[in-house]
Amino acid sequence: MSSAATRATGRDHLWSVTEHLEDVLTTVRPLEPIELQLLDAQGCVLVEDVTVPVSLPPFDNSSMDGYAVRVADVAGASEEFPAVLTVVGDVAAGAAEQPHVGPGEAARIMTGAPLPPGAETVVPVEWTDGGLGEGPVSGMRARSASPDDATGQVAVHRGAEARAHVRAQGSDVKAGERALAAGTVLGPPQLGLLAAIGRASVRVRPRPRVVVLSTGSELIPPGEQLGNGQIYDSNSFALTAAARDAGAIAYRVGAVADDAETLRATIDDQLVRADLVVTTGGVSVGAYDVVKEALESVADEDEEGAGIEFRKLAMQPGKPQGFGTIGPDHTPLLALPGNPVSSYVSFELFVRPAIRTLMGLEDVHRPTTTATLQAPKTLTSPAGRRQFLRGTYADGQVTPVGGAGSHLVAALAQADALIVIPEDTESVEPGTEVEVVLLG
Repeated sequence: MSSAATRATGRDHLWSVTEHLEDVLTTVRPLEPIELQLLDAQGCVLVEDVTVPVSLPPFDNSSMDGYAVRVADVAGASEEFPAVLTVVGDVAAGAAEQPHVGPGEAARIMTGAPLPPGAETVVPVEWTDGGLGEGPVSGMRARSASPDDATGQVAVHRGAEARAHVRAQGSDVKAGERALAAGTVLGPPQLGLLAAIGRASVRVRPRPRVVVLSTGSELIPPGEQLGNGQIYDSNSFALTAAARDAGAIAYRVGAVADDAETLRATIDDQLVRADLVVTTGGVSVGAYDVVKEALESVADEDEEGAGIEFRKLAMQPGKPQGFGTIGPDHTPLLALPGNPVSSYVSFELFVRPAIRTLMGLEDVHRPTTTATLQAPKTLTSPAGRRQFLRGTYADGQVTPVGGAGSHLVAALAQADALIVIPEDTESVEPGTEVEVVLLG
């Protein structure tokens, strides 16, 4: 069958939500891995296990500011009968050399500094007189102000067990262990771990670049004065933010007027920075549905399998949808409806999983659960359609917000869940268990 005939069949067929999603996820492929510096890899997905080349910590070190001593020298020490030790020097974090601690000796040690040779434990400075010859102190004086504190004597008022306040070498992770598994999303803690084990770069799948544009001559940017018949372009802002929330690098393009040539030229210009293109508006059956006009002609001209197919889905909201690939690199494009709720629901169901697939994630869907419906009356749903209603979820219960209208942006802003009513269900009574997609 020719590609044109295939597209005609697709137009006549009423697609289920599952069929359309499977088609999207079968077409979209994870991006090729690249090597990135650590901060450039934030939000990316590891493609290989990372093992630890050097133990953390790499040496025994102090977890307190205090004095490194031998256990026997402080056994039984108290404020009334302190153990008086000779201070043989300082051990600071990063110090190349450490003094040897012999019997009756102590070394002043800072948090993170290596446990010096001969020392067996650390007593916190608060358990000593800090070398001042008085009662317990609350801290050490600055080295620059009191260099003599590194010598002289210190009175220790409490004993300590062996290796007290000592972080053992390898107590965090040991050399040869797995630090991070392939498939891990790199956030701040993971990047910190990579830096701590000495990795300057990692091999990851890059964050996908997503271009979002709205269509409609009636759309103007927020901040400008509305004219007759005009509305503010909200879809491109909502979907660009949603793409970033999904993990993408998202670019918002200003609204494109209802002109097929202008739209085609705009999309062509954007393909250079796009791993995925998302349009909103112009996919229905009206005389000014410019996305269909522009992209169906692209499909008819294509001879290499690319092209956009426009479909009707058995869902509410979001019945009209478009999907396919475009341009020399066969960049995936999802054409969503223009009504705000329709476009956002469509994004959550189809675009977000596509973005997560490009990232190389295994779990690409929002979490789902069941909840008890809390509603003042019976909910109705059109036969043969899978309906998605906005709702708020808490403590195993979900409450609808707003109506079924696909223009209700204010209700959408209050929702943190989608209530799913299956195709074979035309009414749902309060107290019924329903499926819920969690958006937050």
